Amino acid sequence: MHVDADALTDFRRDLHQHPEPAWCEFYTTARIVEELRARDVDELHVGPDALEESDEERMSLPDQATRDEWRQRAEAAGADPDLVERLDGGNTGAVAVVEQGEGPTVGLRVDIDGLPIREADADDHVPAAEGFRSENEGYMHACGHDAHATLGLGVLDAVRHSDFSGTLKVFFQPAEERVAGGGPMSRSGLLDDVGYLYAVHIGLDHPTGEIVAGMGGFLAVSGFEVEFEGSPAHAGAHPEQGDNAIQAMAEAISSMYAAPRHADGPTRVNAGVVEGGTASNIVAEHAAMECEVRGATTELMEYMWEETGRVVDAAADMHDVEAERSLNSRAPSAESDETLSAVVADVAENVEGVESVLDHDDLGGSEDATYLMNRVQEQGGKACYVGLGTDHPGGHHTSEFDVDEESLVIGVETLAGAIADIGKDRA
Repeated sequence: MHVDADALTDFRRDLHQHPEPAWCEFYTTARIVEELRARDVDELHVGPDALEESDEERMSLPDQATRDEWRQRAEAAGADPDLVERLDGGNTGAVAVVEQGEGPTVGLRVDIDGLPIREADADDHVPAAEGFRSENEGYMHACGHDAHATLGLGVLDAVRHSDFSGTLKVFFQPAEERVAGGGPMSRSGLLDDVGYLYAVHIGLDHPTGEIVAGMGGFLAVSGFEVEFEGSPAHAGAHPEQGDNAIQAMAEAISSMYAAPRHADGPTRVNAGVVEGGTASNIVAEHAAMECEVRGATTELMEYMWEETGRVVDAAADMHDVEAERSLNSRAPSAESDETLSAVVADVAENVEGVESVLDHDDLGGSEDATYLMNRVQEQGGKACYVGLGTDHPGGHHTSEFDVDEESLVIGVETLAGAIADIGKDRA
C-alpha cells in the first residue's frame, strides 16, 4: 500500500496553522472539501447536508459575532466565501463517500476542531521551529485533530487505490471538543447503511509505533451552564434586602460535589467555570457557572445529571434566587466490538513501523464519537475506536502538544488495511 507521507505532512501542517473552535471550523472544512473535490469522490455531503436538520440551535454554538470573526479569518486565509457562508450557524464538517463495487459499507469518523489554547513558541517546539505554528493566536490543535482530519484523507486515498470492495464513508466531524457535533452527525441519516464503523484518536499517552486495536472505558458526559439571578443590595447598610446569587451558587457547588456516588460504577462532577458579582460592597445580583457530570455508563451520567439538577434547584430555593440550567454538551458511553478490533490487531501486526499492539485500553475520558458508534451498533452493525500511538512532547490540551508525523503513515496503513480486510472477509 503506497502512502504519500509528504502530502500527509503538508496537509496536516496547513490545518495546524489554522485551528478553529467548535462550529467555527470554516477554513478547516473548506480545505477538506477542496481536497475531496479534487479527488472526485462519488458523493460529498457538506455542512448542513452532513448533519441532522433541526430547528433547534446547536449545543455550544458561539454567538454570531464570534462566528463572523472566524468566518473573516477563514476567508482571509483563502477559504471560499460562498462555502463559508453555507457553513455558518452550526453546519461545519463534511462526509465523503467512495463506492467501489459490491460489499459492506464501512465508515471512518475523524474530528476536526481545535482548542482555545495559546501555542508554545519556544525553539524546541517543532511547529514554531519549522514555521507552522498556529496563526490564530490563542487557539491551537492541542489534541491532534489536525492529524485526525489528515488521516481521514489519507485513508480515503489508500482505500481508493486498494482492492477494497464495498463503500467507504469518511465522516469529518465538527465540534468534538465541545462534545456537540457527534449527535447531529449521527442523526444525519448517512450512518443508516453503515455496517462497520471505525473512529480514531492519536496519542492518548501511547508512543509512536503502538496501536490500541479497540478503546473502551468512555465516560458518558453532560456539560451544563447555570445562571443565578437574585437581588442587589448594599452589603454594609442593608444586606438583608439582597438575594445573594453568589451565595446560592456556592451552596450549589458544595452540594454537587457532595452528591452520593452510585454502587453501579464511577461518577464524576466538576464546576469548571464560576463567575459573578460586581463589587465587594454589593450583594451579588447575578452569578453563573459552567459544570459537567460524567459516568462510566450513560445511566450513571443520567443519575448525576438528575442529582445535580435537584441540588441546583434546592440551593436557589434556599437563598430565594432564580436558577436556570441549560445543557451545552452531551455524549453517551460506548464500547468497541471485539470482532472489529481483532481485524485492526491482525492488520497492525504487519504494518511497517508498528512495534506493539494492545488489544484494549480504557480512554478514561469522554468522546462524542460514541454517538456514531452507538448508532451503528443499535442498527446491528459493529463499531471500534482505534488508538494510534504518537510521541507527543506535551500532554493533550497543553500548549506544547504536537504529534510525531511518522505516525501518520502508520495510522493510514493500519486503518486502510483494516477497512480493506472487512471488504474481503465480509462482502
